[in-house]
Amino acid sequence: MKIQNVTIAGSGVLGSQIAFQSAFHGFNVVVYDINDEVLEKAKKSFQILAENFKKDLNVTDAQLEETFERISYSTDLKDSVKNADLMIEAIPENPAIKTEFYTKLAPLAPQKTIFATNTSTLLPSMFASVSGRPEKLLSLHFANEIWKHNTAEIMGHATTNPEVFQDVVDFAKNIGMVALPLHKEQPGYIVNSLLVPLLDAATTLLVNDVADVETVDKAWMVATGAPVGPFGILDVVGITTAYNINKIKFEKTKDETAGKVVDYLKKNFIDQNKLGLSTLEGFYKYPNPTFQDVDFLKP
Repeated sequence: MKIQNVTIAGSGVLGSQIAFQSAFHGFNVVVYDINDEVLEKAKKSFQILAENFKKDLNVTDAQLEETFERISYSTDLKDSVKNADLMIEAIPENPAIKTEFYTKLAPLAPQKTIFATNTSTLLPSMFASVSGRPEKLLSLHFANEIWKHNTAEIMGHATTNPEVFQDVVDFAKNIGMVALPLHKEQPGYIVNSLLVPLLDAATTLLVNDVADVETVDKAWMVATGAPVGPFGILDVVGITTAYNINKIKFEKTKDETAGKVVDYLKKNFIDQNKLGLSTLEGFYKYPNPTFQDVDFLKP
């Protein structure tokens, strides 16, 4: 199937990036979210993304104008998917919220519509039955700042139609991604299977008072040559995502460290609306975080 009309459900950090990237590469995009206030925030995010595209990709004002013309907005779920060839869901990383969403979506979307979840840690098979079209459901996961870190991990489940899988691989390539197909379900895909243990280790060092934020990031940056440390990465990923992942882990396992991380992040960040780069403050303050100072890594 030729994908041309794409609906993005959820206009947060990654949802807005997926929408803008898709529109930039010529796809018609509908951005769906729960109310007009949230969509207004998305419109502001798109203005920031436009500046990033100009700075990082040297795109022209004419290209950006065409991109904006391909984006429309809706708070009506049925209306938002009425023409969708592909629906990409980028709503909060919470199984109950996603299950409720797919239950509502299933009878509203045309039969042609492929459902793709951008979940970071959950499996597509968790939502297969409630989707009403398990053969057309799979995961499509992007890294943050997708115009630069242009990976797209595609992961089906046991009954995903191989042709649907290939359609989504092709779509990923068509929006400028390096497509990374997975041959079986794996929580965390490839990138997060490597990244999450690093971020977990960093937050464990912090909440156990072993080392502070800057020291941990310096250690990683100096020792590996990485341009950013784990806490800088967490600011980009979004502290809400880290909070939700640890909350789910604690609820499932009663892991003591996960519980400490949940309490720490809630008290020091979530409750104070310090959510990372999206709010210009998290573990660092933006736009000039200290890890970018010329003296940060000097002896």
